[in-house]
Amino acid sequence: MGATYLPDVAFGTLSRCALVSSGAKSKGFTESCMRRQFVFFSTTRRKKKFPCTNQTLCKSRSAIFSSMDKSNDAIIDVVGEGDGYSSGISEASGREEDEQMPAIKALSEAHAKQEVMEKERDQLLEQLARSEAKQQEYVATILHDKELAIQELERAKSLFHQKLQESVEEKFSLESKLVLAKQDAVELAVQVEKLAEIAFQQATSHILEDAQLRVSAAETSAAEAAYQIEKQIRDATEGTILSIVEQSKDAIEKALDVAEKAGDHATKAASTFTDGIDPVEEIASVQSENVKLNGTVSDLESQLLLLKGEVDKLNFELEQARDQAHAYEFRALDAEKALLEFQESSRKKTLQQEEEIKSLMEKMKKDSLERKKAATKAFKAELQSIRAAIEAAKETSRSKDNVYQRRCEALHRSLRASEAASKTWKQRAELSESLILKERPLGEETNDSIYVVNGGRIDLLTDEDSQKWKLLSDGPRREIPQWRARRMHTIRPKFPPRKIDVAEALNSKFRSLELPKTDEVWSIAQEKLKEGDALIEHVIEKESIEKKRKALERMLERKTIKWQRTPEQTRLEPGTGTGREIVFQAFNWESWRRQWYQDLAPKAADLSKSGVTAVWLPPPTESVAPQGYMPSDLYNLNSGYGTKEELKYCIEEMHSHDLLALGDVVLNHRCAHKQSPNGVWNIFGGKLAWGPEAIVCDDPHFQGRGNPSSGDIFHAAPNVDHSQDFVRRDIKEWLNWLRNDIGFDGWRLDFVRGFSGTYVKEYIEASNPAFAIGEYWDSLAYEHGNLCYNQDAHRQRIVNWINATGGTSSAFDVTTKGILHYALHSEYWRLIDPQGKPTGVMGWWPSRAVTFLENHDTGSTQGHWPFPRDKLTQGYAYILTHPGTPVIFYDHLYDFGIHDTITELIEARTRAGIHCRSSVKIYNANKEGYVAKIGDTLVVKLGHFDWNPSKENQLDGSWQKFVDKGSDYQLWLRE
Repeated sequence: MGATYLPDVAFGTLSRCALVSSGAKSKGFTESCMRRQFVFFSTTRRKKKFPCTNQTLCKSRSAIFSSMDKSNDAIIDVVGEGDGYSSGISEASGREEDEQMPAIKALSEAHAKQEVMEKERDQLLEQLARSEAKQQEYVATILHDKELAIQELERAKSLFHQKLQESVEEKFSLESKLVLAKQDAVELAVQVEKLAEIAFQQATSHILEDAQLRVSAAETSAAEAAYQIEKQIRDATEGTILSIVEQSKDAIEKALDVAEKAGDHATKAASTFTDGIDPVEEIASVQSENVKLNGTVSDLESQLLLLKGEVDKLNFELEQARDQAHAYEFRALDAEKALLEFQESSRKKTLQQEEEIKSLMEKMKKDSLERKKAATKAFKAELQSIRAAIEAAKETSRSKDNVYQRRCEALHRSLRASEAASKTWKQRAELSESLILKERPLGEETNDSIYVVNGGRIDLLTDEDSQKWKLLSDGPRREIPQWRARRMHTIRPKFPPRKIDVAEALNSKFRSLELPKTDEVWSIAQEKLKEGDALIEHVIEKESIEKKRKALERMLERKTIKWQRTPEQTRLEPGTGTGREIVFQAFNWESWRRQWYQDLAPKAADLSKSGVTAVWLPPPTESVAPQGYMPSDLYNLNSGYGTKEELKYCIEEMHSHDLLALGDVVLNHRCAHKQSPNGVWNIFGGKLAWGPEAIVCDDPHFQGRGNPSSGDIFHAAPNVDHSQDFVRRDIKEWLNWLRNDIGFDGWRLDFVRGFSGTYVKEYIEASNPAFAIGEYWDSLAYEHGNLCYNQDAHRQRIVNWINATGGTSSAFDVTTKGILHYALHSEYWRLIDPQGKPTGVMGWWPSRAVTFLENHDTGSTQGHWPFPRDKLTQGYAYILTHPGTPVIFYDHLYDFGIHDTITELIEARTRAGIHCRSSVKIYNANKEGYVAKIGDTLVVKLGHFDWNPSKENQLDGSWQKFVDKGSDYQLWLRE
C-alpha cells in the first residue's frame, strides 16, 4: 500500500510533518505540510483550506498514514509533541477520530454503493437499449415476413392467371382433344387456386404466430426490465438515506458526549480552583483547556458542516436518482405505451391485411369463377359453332358428293355410249375396208348394193336392212346439240380422208384406220378440273378443311411439346433464353431494298423445321440511314423493311411456328429532328421530344448538356445520356411497348460500348425479355500483322461488360470468330487455351457467349471482316456443336447453298442435347486437326488426320458416325 489521501472526509492540522507510508512494499516519502492551515484530503486530490484563528496554538506534529483492509483508504494517527494537556487533547481527538471512522467508512461504503448503483443503472440502460433494438428488429422481421407473404401471394396470383390463360388458349384444338385439354386446364386452375389458398394460409398463420410470440416476448422483457430498474432504484435510495441518517445521529450523539465530558472537566477544574490550588496556573490550564475545547468544538463544527454538505450532496444525488428513476419510469411508460400502440397498429394492420387478403382471395375466386363461366360459355359457343360448321360442311360435302356422283354417272353413261359408238364405227369401218379391198371389176355392179358418198364415209345400204344402216349412218332424226357434237368431235376416232367417188376410194393408198389408243380415249380420271365447276369448288373446300385440320394438329403438337419439356428447357433467363436457343439473323445489309417483312414471313415454317428457335429481325424504327442503325422517331415503325402492320404480321408468323422474335434496338444514339438556335442538330421530335439535356456533355459535335458519357463516343449521331432519369423512363416505356403491343420477345442491343452495362441491366429488368444479346465489339490483339495466341485480355473485356449487366444479357463472342479465321487454316492449336478450355468467351462463360461467323457488318455487301468462304461449313460445324448460343447468318442459309448442311448440324446438336452450358473436353488440338467431346453424347473432329472414337481408350461406350464430310469435319453420336 502506498501513501494516499483519506477519502473525502479525512482531515487534520499538519505543519512541517512527514507523511510516512506503512505499506510493506513502499519505501516512504516526506512531504512538506502547509503551516497554519487546515488541509482537507480527498480521493479527487482536492484541498479545502480553513484559516486558523489567532488564538489557536499550532505546534508541529507527526502524521502517520496507515493502510486498512488492503484498500486505498488511509487514516492519520496524530502524535503530539507537547505537554500532558496536549497529549490528553490529542488522545481525545484520536478517540474522536476513532469514533468518526465508522461514519467515514459508512460514507465510503455509501459512495461504493452509489457507484455500484450507477453501474447497475448503466447496465439496465444498456439492457433497455438492447431490448428496444431487439424490438425494432422484431418489427422489421415481421414487416419483411409480411412483404414476403404478399410477394408469394402475387406470385401465386400471377401463376394462377398464367395457368388460366393457358387453359383458355386450348379452345383451338380438335373437338375431342379440345374437351380434354379444357378439362385439364380447369382442373389445373382449381388446383392452383387451392394450392395458393393453402400456401397463403400456411404463410400467414406462421407469420402471425411468430409475430405474436415476438411481441409477447418483447412485452414481458420490457416489463421485467422496468420492474427491476424500479426495484433497484428504490432499494438503493432507501438504504442510502437510512444509513446516512443513522450515521449522522451517531456523530451528533458522539459530539454531545464529548461536550458533556468537557463540561464535567470544567466543573472539576472549578472545584479544584476553589479548593486552594494556585489560581493562576489553574486559570492558565483552564484557558489552555478552553482553547483546546474551542478547537475541538470548531473541529466538530467543521466536521458537522462537512457532514451536512455531504448529506446535502447525498440528498441532491438522491433527488437526482429519484428524478432519473422517475424519468426511467416515464420512459418505461412511454415504451409500454409505444409497445401497446405498436401492438395495436400491428394488430390493425394485420387485420386490415387479412381483410385485404380475404377480399383479394374472394375477388380471385369470383374472377376465376367468372372466367370459368366465360370460358365454359365461350367453349360451348365455340363448340356449337364448330358443330354447326361441321354439320354445314358435312351437308355441303354430301350435296357436292351427290352432285359429283350424278355427274360421274352421267359421264359413265356418256362413256359407255361413246364406247358403243366406237365399237359400231369400228365394225362398220372394218366392213367397209373389206368391201373396198375386195377385188372386182370397175364396171361390175351388183343389183343388191350401191355406194353412196356420205360426208367422207362410205355407207353400205342393202335392201334388207337399209333402214337400219341408214339410221346408223345418219343418226337419229332429232338434231344433235352443239355441245354433244363438240364432245363427239373430240372423242371420235380418226378416219381416212374424204373420198369423192368409188374409183378414188379404190385407188387410194390408205389401207387401215388409225383408231385411238386406249389411253387417248377420254375418261373421268383424266378430266382436268375447271374453274366454276361444282366439283372443283368441292375439292378446293376439302383442301382448305384439310389445311385447317393440319394447322390445328400442328398447334396441338406444339402445345404438347411445350407441356412435355423439362423445367430446364422451359425456364427463361434474359442472358440465356432456354439455354437451347439457335438464333437466325434474318436480314443482311441490303434487305431494306425490298419489302423485307413480306418476304421473310413465309420463311417461318422452313426456319422452324430447320431447328431455329429465335429470329433476329432488323431495326424496326424510322431511321436516317435506310438500314435502321441511325434511329430518329422511336415510335414510328414504318421503315425501309416495311410498315408497322407488316412487321406485326411477320412477328405473328414467327410466333405461329414457335419462334422467338428478337428486335434490334439502338439505345446508344439517336438522330435529332431539328436544329438548335446555334445551328446544332440536338432537338428531338416525335413522342420522345428530348432536348440537349438528353445528350452527353462530352460529345464534341452536338453540344449536349447532360452528364459525361459512361462509355465510348459514337461520333456520327448524338449520344444519349442514360444517367438522366427521364431518358431511362422513356426508354423503358418504349421497350415495354415493343414487347406488349408489337410482339417482340427479346433484344439485340447495338453498340453497347457506348454506355454502362448497369443501364442495360435496368432496361432488361424493366422489359423482361426472353433473350438479350449485346454487341460489344472490340479489336483483337495482333503482333506483326498476325493474330496473337493469347486473347485473354480481349475476352476479359467482353466478360466485364456481361458482369456489369449482372449476367442479364449475353454478348457476341467476337473472340471466337477472330480465332476461327486463323485456326481453320491448319492452326487448330489456337482452339485450346493453357487450361484446356476453348479460347473465346465460350471457354470462360459459355452460357453468355453468342457465337457467330458473319453478320450484316462483317459480311454481306459491306464485307468489313468476312469469314473464309471455303471454311464456312467447318466454322458452322464448330459453333453448332459447342456450348454457347450459335447464330446463323441469312446469306449462308439461303444464298450460299449450304442450307442442308446447316440443317444437318442443327439436327446433330438437337439429338445430342447440346445446350449453352454443355461441357467441353478437348482431346487433340494441333496443326493437323481438332477433336473434342461436347457433353456426353457428341464428338466432333475438324481437320484431315485419321481419328475414331471407338479406338480411343479415353472414350467409353459405343459411338455411331452421324456426319462424315471427310477432311472438313466428322461427327459421332453415342448410341
